[in-house]
Amino acid sequence: MRTQFPAAAPMPADTTNSAVAAVDLVKVYGSGDTAVRALDGVTVGFARAAFTAIMGPSGSGKSTLMHCLAGLDTATSGRALLGGTDLTTQPDRVLTKVRRERIGFVFQSFNLLPQLTAEQNITLPLDLAGRRAERGLLQHLVEVLGIAGRLNHRPSELSGGQQQRVALARALVSRPEVVFADEPTGNLDSRSGAEVLAFLRNSVRELGQTVVMVTHDPAAAAYADRVVLLADGRVAGEIDRPDRASVAEALQSLGSAR
Repeated sequence: MRTQFPAAAPMPADTTNSAVAAVDLVKVYGSGDTAVRALDGVTVGFARAAFTAIMGPSGSGKSTLMHCLAGLDTATSGRALLGGTDLTTQPDRVLTKVRRERIGFVFQSFNLLPQLTAEQNITLPLDLAGRRAERGLLQHLVEVLGIAGRLNHRPSELSGGQQQRVALARALVSRPEVVFADEPTGNLDSRSGAEVLAFLRNSVRELGQTVVMVTHDPAAAAYADRVVLLADGRVAGEIDRPDRASVAEALQSLGSAR
């Protein structure tokens, strides 16, 4: 296990072979005396077929970084790269297509449409793109996630854990280049949360999926292959092959260094 923290400047990163990367990324909210520099020149790459967690103290910029990398927010300067596509230069119509066809999302709040069945929610991104679901992949996902018998149920008829499993299937069924998960276990009990995290880890190992997750929980981050640490809008270090203790120690160090 390799741990580096905290660093005074952004760490060098190999962004050329990454599934998704930030290059000198800056995000400023507001202007003048009230301006907040949420990202301050972040350069970091996220490897293909790997599970990476982004962590840091409150206000460190972790959610802002994910939103810029996913094309959900606009950077002030720098580049957000998805493969060979610089999202910072794309018009809204292209970003909409990229998010629909090349990115999967898993949110804390599930974001399922209440009027649709579980199966309809899963295939919705493909339907919007005019594509058919790969029946073999869909069947595999719902069986592994344990929701094969719940496909005709609406979200109100599912538990929180089942709803998040539907969201996971939706994120993966289109074979996206990267799945962004924003606090995916935040609304789940410990058992359901562990099942969701194990599935994300297995999707990397068995399907070759790339997963980037924002979390505040050291236990959740321990499921990842690597943890990227942020502090005050800058890359502050990283942990390879993290465990709960190493992540907690790193976060404590970042907090005491502020």
